[in-house]
Amino acid sequence: MLPTLQDAFQYALDNIDRLITALQQHLLLVAVPLAIGLLVGLPLGLWSARSRAVSTVMLNSFNALRVIPSLAVLFLAVPVLGLSFWSAVLALTLLVMPPILISTDVAFRTISPAIREAATGMGMPPVDILKTVEIPLALPVVIAGIKTATVEVIASATLAAFVGAGGLGVFIVLGFAAYDPAILLVGAVPVALLALLAEVGLSAVQRTAQPPGARST
Repeated sequence: MLPTLQDAFQYALDNIDRLITALQQHLLLVAVPLAIGLLVGLPLGLWSARSRAVSTVMLNSFNALRVIPSLAVLFLAVPVLGLSFWSAVLALTLLVMPPILISTDVAFRTISPAIREAATGMGMPPVDILKTVEIPLALPVVIAGIKTATVEVIASATLAAFVGAGGLGVFIVLGFAAYDPAILLVGAVPVALLALLAEVGLSAVQRTAQPPGARST
């Protein structure tokens, strides 16, 4: 195992320009779907939490999407968008949407009605109730969904290599093709580290967002 790690390290040094380019592509493949997921998923999740009929349609639809493998979506997008960055973005966006939407729906739906009624009784308008009462209470659960989406998209962005969109998956695919575990590790190790960093970082943000009374001492 140690010689393989040494070979992987040497291969990374010998191909540092390619590795940096692949890392930049990978981060872009994570950032764009995640941004789209947040812009679309957060408002839809809030709307879903406000309406049981909308919730039934939204949650069932997006739960159904979770059953479809990202690789299948990726290849279904190829005839429309070609072997391109946007084919990967489409597949990865469909991957990040369910955890963001579902966590947002759950976060706002589980806020006690008594809290809203108390805020209304104090004369607070709906917009102020949302900003100063509901969002702070819902934020930890929403961040949990964002964390799940982020870790999933970091791992799944490796599939973009199959449609020529680059990313760290290029080294993984090349390693498999060449039967060379050292090359495979050059792609796999940075992906694992990125996922771990996202998990630890967003877990810290989630703990910080907890209401004071809910934080562990």
